[in-house]
Amino acid sequence: MVKASQGLRHRTRRLFRKSVRERGAVPGLSLVMREYKVGDRVHIVPNPAVHEALPHRRFAGKTGTVVGKRGRAYLIEVFVGDKRKILITVPEHLRPAQGGS
Repeated sequence: MVKASQGLRHRTRRLFRKSVRERGAVPGLSLVMREYKVGDRVHIVPNPAVHEALPHRRFAGKTGTVVGKRGRAYLIEVFVGDKRKILITVPEHLRPAQGGS
């Protein structure tokens, strides 16, 4: 038996899959051009069609806070358990968090 590879995107076949009506679609301009301010809450929704700054699968579905900007990418603060992590990702992988605190 050959051991399964443990690459960066291993076990993501279901997690990063798009719905049948979204397949092959590049993100719209409203998603790409969206500006976030420091302190905004965002959901991390990886878009597998955009390989640039794709967040690791452990952060898929998490909610974080924008703490800065680096070029066109954003610095997102996320807590995994009690650990604070800073992600660098582009707006294609982010959605604004609605309501809440």
